[in-house]
This record gives sequence, structure tokens and C-alpha cells, in this order.
Amino acid sequence: MFERALVIKLRHHGDVLLTAPVFSALAAAQPGIEVDALVYHDTREMLDLHPQVCRIHTISRDWRKLGPLAQLARYWRLYRTLKSRRYDLIVHLTDHWHGARFARLLRPRVSVAPAGTKSSALANRVWNRSFSALFPVLPGNRRHTIEMHLDALRRVGIQPADKTLTFVAGAEAEASLAAKLSPHALAPGRYVLVHPTSRWMFKAWPAGKMAELINVLLGRGERVVLSAAPSAEERAWITGLIPRLRGAYVDLTGQLTLKELGALIAGAKVLIGVDSLPIHLAGAVRTPVVALFGPSGDIEWAPWQVPHRIVTSPFACRPCGRAGCGDSQISDCLTAIPVSQVLAAVDALLVEAGR
Repeated sequence: MFERALVIKLRHHGDVLLTAPVFSALAAAQPGIEVDALVYHDTREMLDLHPQVCRIHTISRDWRKLGPLAQLARYWRLYRTLKSRRYDLIVHLTDHWHGARFARLLRPRVSVAPAGTKSSALANRVWNRSFSALFPVLPGNRRHTIEMHLDALRRVGIQPADKTLTFVAGAEAEASLAAKLSPHALAPGRYVLVHPTSRWMFKAWPAGKMAELINVLLGRGERVVLSAAPSAEERAWITGLIPRLRGAYVDLTGQLTLKELGALIAGAKVLIGVDSLPIHLAGAVRTPVVALFGPSGDIEWAPWQVPHRIVTSPFACRPCGRAGCGDSQISDCLTAIPVSQVLAAVDALLVEAGR
């Protein structure tokens, strides 16, 4: 039995959200255990209201930009905080060296991480010897990311029974979202949410095709809500989309916090999106999803345990994991997807979900 565990995931928002089942599985398998998280500071909202997360420790992404003394001071403070928790289990879910350092410094009874795939034999030896157990990561779009996370627990003798993906927006976010939706008379379960962009824009479907799809939905009388992050790239993409739309829609681009976005997704009858955080939020809040996938792996990153449709095109080279064909930022496997295929997926999913 373990009394206190630390789960480390130093990646982007969607990656951190997909660690949520690890906390649920640990709590179910080890009654009374306290499970903490160590994540980048800007991703903490993915877990901060999770009922099985005890404490969240954070580290800044910009620590490398600091001088050596400032780096050491921050590291020392974090180390002292973590040391005081006396973890007997560390679950490190990436190949980040922070996890290896803390496994050595904190000396838990058990520590587990992915087997090293470093660039040199020496680095691999150092990495592998930092942990008491290692789990394999299958390459090539063969296993869902959540199952790979749970493999860490399986490796140390914990068979996960609870694989629930959890995200809690919270009452404050729900109230602030309701205030933003009130002028538009939008009720939960009465709108289609389209989140067509990603942090990596080579994952986006062409704006002309997305506009054609939205116009069909508007012509049917659907209430359509647009959302996107406030980044310059995503705002520019939406700016190029809007002149092509015919009919009334609601544009919330750049106006939502991550918690509000989760609440907005929870109220949608269906989410139409790409391989990005929103499709994982949809899985966590049980909203049906139509997800377009191009160069990224649809098995690794599919919506989790929620009615969904994955839309791809039959290119033998996908998923290649590249930033567009030849790293051009344009993915032929996405541009080739016809509007009719996406529309058919939306219609089938709405029937399946009874919406």
C-alpha cells in the first residue's frame, strides 16, 4: 500500500488533462492515499478541482531563462516543499529530466517512468537508474495516451479499475460563462460548438471547408457557437473564416478562460473540433465529439470514453506526426477531407447521442 504519491506531467494542457485517470485509478486502488501533481504552472487548471488531486505543485516553463542562482533558488524551494510531503510513490509520465532528478532527490520507496529513449547510451543509463521501475511506450499510434499513462501503474502492481477522465469547471466559471451566453439566449444542450483551431495550426481543416460545413448547419436552424484561443494565429484563422459565414452565429474567440471553455463544451449538443485540448475536455464532460485528424495519431489522441466520430482521409502516410506535409504547415490528409464526410459524421453522432 502507498500512503502518498506524486504524479509528474510536464507537458501542455491536453497532455496534463489526460493524466486525470491516473489520480482516479490510484484513489480507487489505494484507499486513503493522497495523490499530488507536479505540472507546469499554466496547466494547473486542468487538475485543480479534480476530486482525487490533493495538492498541485507547479514549476514555471521559463526557469531556463533565469540565471543560475535564481534557478537554484526556485529548485531548492520546490524540492523542500516536495520533500516535506514524504512521497512513497512517484509516477513520472514523460521523459523530462525534472522527474528523474526528483526521483533521485526524494528517494521514494517506488518510482516509475517511461523507459529511456535518450540520444546516448550514457543518458539512457542515467535515466533508467533514476527509477525503480520502467514501463514501455508503444510507438506508432497503437495505444491511447491514457492507457499508456495507466501502464505506469500496471508496472508497479496497480491494476486500474477506474479510468474516468475528470474535469471540473467549477461554479465560478459556470456562472461567468452563463453571463456571457445570456445576451445570446443560448441554453445548454441547444447549440453546436465549433472549435476549429489548435495551438499547432497545421492540425486545422481549411477555413473554406469549415465555413461550408457551418453554413449547412446554420441553414438547418442550428445555433452555432465558435470558440478559439486568444493567440494571434488562432484569431487570424477565425478572422478569415467569419466573412464566409451566412447566418447568425455566436463568436467567443479569445473570450473564455480554460474553465469557461470546459463549461461551454459541457453545454454543447456536440463539439466539432480537431486534435487539440477541446476534444479531450469534451471527453471529460461527456459531450459527443466529431474530431478531424490529419498528421497526428487518432488512436493515441481520440476522445476518451464518450460518443464520437473520428474523421480522417485514407492517406497511407498518416499519421506522420509532421507539421504538415514536408513541415509546410499544410497537411494534405486534412485538406482532402470532404465536407460531406464531416457532415455525415455530425448527423450520425447526433442520432446516436439522441440530440
